Amino acid sequence: MTNECPNPNDQWQSHTHLGFGHWSFTGHWRLVIGHSFLLAVSFGLALAPATFAASRAKKLIEFGWDEPDTAFMHDHAAEMEKTPFDGCVFHVEAKKPDGGGKGSFTWGSWGPRVFTEEELRPALAELKTAKFRRFTQNFLRFNTTPAKLDWFDDYAAVLTNAQLAAWFAREAKCPGILFDIEQYEGQLFDYRKQKDVKTKSWERYAAQVRQRGREVMTAFQKGYPGLSVFLTFGYSLPWTESHAGKGALADCHYGLLAPFLDGMVETAKGRSRLIDGHELSYGYKDTNRFAIAYRTMKEDLLPIVNDSAKYHQVFSFGFGLWLDQDWRKNGWDENDFSKNYFSPEAFEASARQALAVADEYVWIYSETPRWWSKEGKPVKLPAAYDAALRQARARPSK
Repeated sequence: MTNECPNPNDQWQSHTHLGFGHWSFTGHWRLVIGHSFLLAVSFGLALAPATFAASRAKKLIEFGWDEPDTAFMHDHAAEMEKTPFDGCVFHVEAKKPDGGGKGSFTWGSWGPRVFTEEELRPALAELKTAKFRRFTQNFLRFNTTPAKLDWFDDYAAVLTNAQLAAWFAREAKCPGILFDIEQYEGQLFDYRKQKDVKTKSWERYAAQVRQRGREVMTAFQKGYPGLSVFLTFGYSLPWTESHAGKGALADCHYGLLAPFLDGMVETAKGRSRLIDGHELSYGYKDTNRFAIAYRTMKEDLLPIVNDSAKYHQVFSFGFGLWLDQDWRKNGWDENDFSKNYFSPEAFEASARQALAVADEYVWIYSETPRWWSKEGKPVKLPAAYDAALRQARARPSK
């Protein structure tokens, strides 16, 4: 047994599939900060749950460093509609009604600050009046930041903000929210970093975190009954961190995510659903790995899921791809594509297979290349990569 969890980059190279008892894992994780796109096409998958694969077309959603706010979306709707995407992940700025400035709702909601509908209405008006026709699959980003609080602290503000985020998404006619659980600031899901770790056991914290999961999902559904909660990671992250069950979740950076999701799954009702976006697939060039990862999400990781039957009812499985993967090491060359992690051909092949295997969403992240800009055009995005994504979508894998 090891007490170290694998680096996600290592997981891109190999996967193991082992099953052990519930909440019996360890691990260590360092995230490559970033996000991606959500993809979806209109073909089924034999292994996919009928609830999702048979009834939902697949969509392509952009999520990267060019993440827009509502003002940009209002002003650049025509430009965004020309891209291969069905929508994007966006953030919201809260404007004080007295003209006293603004603050980030997306980055400030997981803390003591209580936001109000009045502060968000200007952003809502911008989005409602954006002239989108087909670019309608837009997800409001809701982060677990700043997260400078313990799970046993007062969560009233967080729950109010969670309900408000869902309300905004419903009013804007979005499918739901992008729930970003990455620990950018406070280490919410690392048991070892909790305030009372010396006096409260893993079991006690796990029970409290599960209750918070119930409360957050209840707040989401109160604001938006039947919403979609898209996660960049679901149970796949703590499962991977734990070397597929070789250690204890108490030793993982995201170990407490498992009981938190247990609470969300338990409370999900009606048409509400959760989506594991599987950011672990960012660098998949071996297209066989998508089916392996799908099997992991659907079956192999069940030992850390409290209610596997309900999990299969409410969870959908997708994938993420990072267009300029590892650009800090490899660079991003706009002319010599052989220097990039993904050539256009490799990117097309991975995107096509991800679309074939996912239930509904595949997301693709980028940092250097931008799909849109204030200048009204892409930035550092060679046309070959745009074409590759369009071709992957137009000609799905058989």
